[in-house]
Amino acid sequence: QLSNKCFQTVQNVKIAAGAVVCVESDIRGDVTIGARTVVHPKARIIAEAGPIVIGEGNLIEEQALIINSFPENILPDAEDIEPKTMSIGFNNVFEVGCVSQALKIGDNNVIESKAEVGRSVILSSGCIVGACCAVNTCEVIPENTVIYGSECLRRVQTERPQPQTLQLDFLMKILPNYHHLKKTVKASSTPARS
Repeated sequence: QLSNKCFQTVQNVKIAAGAVVCVESDIRGDVTIGARTVVHPKARIIAEAGPIVIGEGNLIEEQALIINSFPENILPDAEDIEPKTMSIGFNNVFEVGCVSQALKIGDNNVIESKAEVGRSVILSSGCIVGACCAVNTCEVIPENTVIYGSECLRRVQTERPQPQTLQLDFLMKILPNYHHLKKTVKASSTPARS
C-alpha cells in the first residue's frame, strides 16, 4: 500500500479507468471508485471516519449521500478510534436524495429516492429499500428483501433486481458531453472485491 505521504497535497480519491465521475460531485476523504461506476453531479461521497471502497458498476444519482461518519456518541478527534472501511459491492443503485451510512453493502441492491440506511445495517445482496423508507436497525438484511411503504413493511422477492447495465452504458456516453469529469487512475488500481 502507498503511504499517506503520497497524498498530502492531493485529495485521496482513486477513480478506476472506465468510471464516470462528474466534477460537480462532492467527494471527500479516502475514496476508491471502481470501473463502470457512474457518479452524477451533486452526489456526495464523504469518508470522514474511514475509507470508502465502491466496487464496479454502481450508479450514484444526484443528491445521493454516501457517508462513512463517526457514530453519534464518538467525537472525531478521539485518538483510540480505529477507522472502519465502508465497503460497497457491485451493481448497486443509489437513487436521488437517498442517504447510506451502511458500512457493508453487497451486490445488486437498490436504495430508492429519499430512503435512508443507517450505519448499523448490513445490506446483503438483491435488496430494495423503497422510496422514503428508513432502516436504522442493527441487523443484516437478508438477501432479496424488499422494504416498502410508509410502515417499512418487508417481503422477500423471488429474484434480485436486474443490474442497470443499459442505463450505465447510456450515462457513460451522455454525461461526458454535458459535464466535466474527474480524472481516473491507471486500470491496475481497480479495487479488489471483498
